Amino acid sequence: MSGTQEPLVEVAQLAAELDHADPPTLLDVRWRLTGPPGRDDYLAGHLPGAVFIDLDTALCGPPGTGGRHPLPDPAALQAALRAAGVRAGHPVVVYDGGDGLAAARAWWTLRWAGHGQVRLLHGGYPAWVASSQPVRTDAPVPTPGDVVVRPGGLPVLDAGQTAALAAEADTVLLDVRAAPRYRGEVEPIDPVAGHVPGAVNLPAGEYVGPDGRFLADVLHERFAAAGVTDARAVGAYCGSGVTAAQAVLALHLAGRADAALYVGSWSNWVADPSRPVASGPTSGR
Repeated sequence: MSGTQEPLVEVAQLAAELDHADPPTLLDVRWRLTGPPGRDDYLAGHLPGAVFIDLDTALCGPPGTGGRHPLPDPAALQAALRAAGVRAGHPVVVYDGGDGLAAARAWWTLRWAGHGQVRLLHGGYPAWVASSQPVRTDAPVPTPGDVVVRPGGLPVLDAGQTAALAAEADTVLLDVRAAPRYRGEVEPIDPVAGHVPGAVNLPAGEYVGPDGRFLADVLHERFAAAGVTDARAVGAYCGSGVTAAQAVLALHLAGRADAALYVGSWSNWVADPSRPVASGPTSGR
């Protein structure tokens, strides 16, 4: 197969595909920002044939000044994907515990790495179980894949490009964190509260439900209200580049496949004390 697939797959469609002689490669990327590791959930039950891959250690680089979830080293990512059975030109489906965050970052990472055949299971593992589909508790050992990581498949912003995107009149930078964090009223994770000057707040709950399902009926409306139009370049950031990857997927669904991700996000922005910080509300652009 070649080209780029639609970013979402529903349970019934995936179940049918898994009955084929050469089904898609399944990656279980269940993850929590805090709490038990996702592998525990995987071992308790997962989709048949799925291989667990860790968001923090396999799909991202080590945390530091580049942010809490920076870009992975391409060679390390390639090794991890090959170990998980990812093959060049062969479809991959990623899923998580239902909120869609880790799966969206996995989708984004594979697309950035040049693998176009990747989809997210809409609704994740809970949707699969709710449909009475089979689960397994074994941990299959996949045949090593031959995927080749070629960075650049999706656009990435660094801090300077992010500042420029926020400053220009004909561009939009979306901050998709919760409104109190954007306004600088609270900051539970990073050392500095506030937002990138010029960024527009569009909390993730405006375009994706708590079950991780994208609000298809309102995507265009919500993005347009935040100033996203066909004529404006658009980028997104969050705390560490996970929720914002979900925003980029939502923008793809809304027709903006050119949307860029500030991977380092707020955790990278505030690592340099010389970068400006804004607080308070914004009326949009």
